[in-house]
Amino acid sequence: MIIERASVIDAPADKVWIRVVTPEGINHEMRPWMTMSMPRGADSMTIDNIPVGQPIGRAWLRLFGIVPFDYDSLTIAELDPGRRFHEKSTMLSMRRWEHERTLIPREDGRTGLHDRVTFEPRGPISLAAPVIGRVLHAFFGHRHRRLQSYFS
Repeated sequence: MIIERASVIDAPADKVWIRVVTPEGINHEMRPWMTMSMPRGADSMTIDNIPVGQPIGRAWLRLFGIVPFDYDSLTIAELDPGRRFHEKSTMLSMRRWEHERTLIPREDGRTGLHDRVTFEPRGPISLAAPVIGRVLHAFFGHRHRRLQSYFS
């Protein structure tokens, strides 16, 4: 299943990129609903300096920033620094998880932000894929609003 969200952020693409590739920026977008840890030994990494195509370990997802409920076996498959990353991973709950984020510089100095998430749940939760899709669509809308508010 695929979900997509697009927004315009009131900041130039270089500033948006610097924010969206750091653990601090990622967690700010996801709060208060959840946070994500960095894999063991990867605390100083950002999406900009993660080895492309190599799994870097488990990034734990925590409900409300406290309760671990899933993990992302994180791999950045493609990277166009300053413009785009494509994560291809598996999760405890997902046989397939892909998150592609693209930033598009605009002539007015703002940034087009596009997220595309492709997912395939594991086992019995695969029956809930349409509901999970709606939740993810809303969650990425939340992430876009949080990012916009950071730059307001």
